[in-house]
Amino acid sequence: MPRMKRADEAGCIYHVLNRGNARRELFHKPEDYLAFLRTLCQGLEKYPVDLFAYCLIPNHWHLIVHPQKDGWMGKLLGWVTATHTLRYHAHNHTGETGHFYRGPFKSFPYQSDEHFLTVCRYVERNSLSGNLVTAAEDWQ
Repeated sequence: MPRMKRADEAGCIYHVLNRGNARRELFHKPEDYLAFLRTLCQGLEKYPVDLFAYCLIPNHWHLIVHPQKDGWMGKLLGWVTATHTLRYHAHNHTGETGHFYRGPFKSFPYQSDEHFLTVCRYVERNSLSGNLVTAAEDWQ
């Protein structure tokens, strides 16, 4: 059965996330986080998408994005996940060609201001709820 078409409309705000395949860690050391952020920044330069909030934790990441053109969230995240996967394997000399991510990214649209603030708090507190820190502001 084919996958349903993902909502990806300009002007909407989306909570986007993806996890490592089989709960694999995506980030092992501080440089891994920085490498992902560099890749994300490069993608944001290529595709007109605003980034409002994010949280990267060892086995997954969350983003709050606002595409400026229809379909560009998917293009951005497709490019970021593919590029991150290739760079990860090359840097770590894994020799792997299989799935690095659990699957395609997930996205959830939000349209009210109240919901936007709630989801931004959820994303920014993700490291706290994952017991990685004792205060959300302590997470890089």
